[in-house]
Amino acid sequence: MISKIFDSFRAALADIPDGASIMIGGFGLAGQPTELIEALLDQGAKDLVIINNNAGNGDTGLAALLKAGRVRKIICSFPRQSDSQVFDGLYRAGKIELELVPQGNLAERIRAAGAGIGGFYTPTGVGTPLAEGKESRRIHGRDYILEYPLHADYALIKARSADRWGNLVYRKTARNFGPIMATASRVAVVQVENIVELGELDPETIVTPGLFVQRVVAAGGQQ
Repeated sequence: MISKIFDSFRAALADIPDGASIMIGGFGLAGQPTELIEALLDQGAKDLVIINNNAGNGDTGLAALLKAGRVRKIICSFPRQSDSQVFDGLYRAGKIELELVPQGNLAERIRAAGAGIGGFYTPTGVGTPLAEGKESRRIHGRDYILEYPLHADYALIKARSADRWGNLVYRKTARNFGPIMATASRVAVVQVENIVELGELDPETIVTPGLFVQRVVAAGGQQ
């Protein structure tokens, strides 16, 4: 019997090694897999490369992971906002590396990885420091730069519901980066609000097929 359900967040993250690359879903706090991030903090892996839309809020969740000194590099679109003081302090002190990627490019690089695309040309970033060192091409009179797909060892994402095969349904815009991160990672670990029986999910509402999910944990269970 196929079942991707794990009893605890600890078990679902137990094999993450030092130096792993990890995608973390969420747009700010919307869709952020808070319990999984807390479990990763407890798990102890360090020297991590984190791929996320921003660089943490306040001093909890992703910001707590940064504050604990566990992240070597972050790849994101919005590293600074009103409550990103943890990242700001680390970056100014030279204690964390940043790869800044425009949000559309970030989403497309992740999507390209999941789709098996070797690269794509985009006008975003042309003429800015973000284009330095990148291949460029003029197409139909417009300048473009070449961007490469962005893969990860693990993806930590949040969904609303799942069945034991790992089929996922999300809640509105909380889906944001989750679906593409699941396809672009070697191991997708998902925290869900509830787990339902096979056949209970309307096939028309399933956004991420279980093919792209390896581990599912229900929030509210054991940490």
